[in-house]
Amino acid sequence: MSEIIINAEVRKETGKRTKAIRKLGKVPGIYYGHGQSNIPISLGELALQPLYRTSATHVINLKLNDGSSHTCILRDIQLDPVTEQPVHFDLFGLNENEEVTIEVPVTVQGTPKGVKDGGILQHILHRLRVSCLPKYIPDHIEINVETLEINRSIHVRDLNVPNVKLVENENSAVVAVVPPTILKEPEPVAGAIPVEGVVAAPAEPEVIAKGKKPEEGAEAAPAEEKGKEKGKEKK
Repeated sequence: MSEIIINAEVRKETGKRTKAIRKLGKVPGIYYGHGQSNIPISLGELALQPLYRTSATHVINLKLNDGSSHTCILRDIQLDPVTEQPVHFDLFGLNENEEVTIEVPVTVQGTPKGVKDGGILQHILHRLRVSCLPKYIPDHIEINVETLEINRSIHVRDLNVPNVKLVENENSAVVAVVPPTILKEPEPVAGAIPVEGVVAAPAEPEVIAKGKKPEEGAEAAPAEEKGKEKGKEKK
């Protein structure tokens, strides 16, 4: 467990008045804990970055300008959806004799045997919830994956972190090595004719007129002429 010292100020501005704090390049926050009074605080944006732009969990030694100090952890931070700049943060006070539940980063060490054989490593869970006393909070949970073969996974139940209880589904996979994705050509459908063997459909057949076939070289009589001839015969 690593500790980081943070110097913050107790603020009087609350609600909508916190906009004035942000204009000064500071971020409003709140400190709270079991059996403790809430303390509105503010912290410079640069001083806040080590708390959330990190791959490790830190216990914070919070020093306020009123002379008090508090041991705490970062419980929550809100980021602007557009600028991704912090707009508010929560610090939770720790009691050395009281267990705390916190998310801890998961790191992977080594190159899996399955990857050397052509497989692909999948890192499924990047953070795990743990419950323990403050002094046992790990910076991170490291998993050695060197012996992991293709179609093999490491689950929550396979992890053993001293003095720490994993508050996760024990059957959840944390990392896995899967076979490479191979694109297969579609198999031909039974009975289908290959493209090379397709014969073009014949053109639309000519309509053959009923009656006597005209002699070679002679043109068929127009329909109007035929109608006149039939009229004469009736007369």
